[in-house]
Amino acid sequence: MRRREFLGVLAIAASAPLSGNAQQAEAARRVGVLMETSANDAEAQSLLRITRQRLEELGWTEGKNIRLEDRWAAGSSNRLRAYANELVQLKPDVLVGEGTPVVAALQQTTRTIPIVFVNANNPIASGFVESIARPGNNITGFVSFEPQMGGKWLQMLKEIAPDIARVALLYNPQTHTGQHFPSIDAASGALAVKTTRVPFSEAANIETALGDFAREPQGGLLVLPDNSTNLHRDLICALAARFKLPAIYPFRRFVSSDGLAYYGADTNDMYQKLAGYVDRILRGVRPADLPVQTPTKFELVVNLRVARALNLTIPPTFLAHADEVIE
Repeated sequence: MRRREFLGVLAIAASAPLSGNAQQAEAARRVGVLMETSANDAEAQSLLRITRQRLEELGWTEGKNIRLEDRWAAGSSNRLRAYANELVQLKPDVLVGEGTPVVAALQQTTRTIPIVFVNANNPIASGFVESIARPGNNITGFVSFEPQMGGKWLQMLKEIAPDIARVALLYNPQTHTGQHFPSIDAASGALAVKTTRVPFSEAANIETALGDFAREPQGGLLVLPDNSTNLHRDLICALAARFKLPAIYPFRRFVSSDGLAYYGADTNDMYQKLAGYVDRILRGVRPADLPVQTPTKFELVVNLRVARALNLTIPPTFLAHADEVIE
């Protein structure tokens, strides 16, 4: 083929309309998802599947009119920042972030792309939104726990283990905003329980701190919610078993890791609502006009096998309120 003819063929090909599949790929909306856990986290993968399923129910089919780009930081702050930059460079229509550090990284990277968060608590203090009712900027989403939940956790721990007189409050001061401490302090006086704040920054700190706390009798453990405690949940549950510490956990994932009891927001419900916000933003609603939502459905799960290992007899009245009892 002569060069002039060859160039003519290229020009015709370039101007030809896209095939059906190519048009669909071109028209697909892009959603960037950044998770702080690792990609082999079964619970996190399950929640992401729930989000995809709900989006499909709302008319968004992956591979046709939507494409989800998921990244998994696996607890690495360097990887978190790198993935935040990578996702923003893709110019997605919406970004989804799980946890306060993730949302902070996304916010530092873009102030224009809509961001929907889940499990990021105290978003006003964190500087993500101006108010719960009117977020005001490019960020909105779903908080898992209100401040008064701290007192509820302590009360439930005392119901499960009436003999406890001391409770360790495990948290990472770099990621937990301290919003639960006032309600815990108020409840501790009424319950005649002394609380000890146990901060940590890495896994080694957790083992040392809980070992020191457990040297005295009648101890219990309250794990405060943030992604740092979640990332170390296997270690925390193993240490609670080793040191014979009855514990209440903030996420269902802990019970899956042989934790004693979990009380918190129904995460399945939350991720379905997350998909609803993504849908509304893709259809033109501004994040600033979508109020931050607090939980409306809660779950209580008790692991009786762990209770037996701790020589605990869970009161029947307490078990009657459980949504699930693991034998």
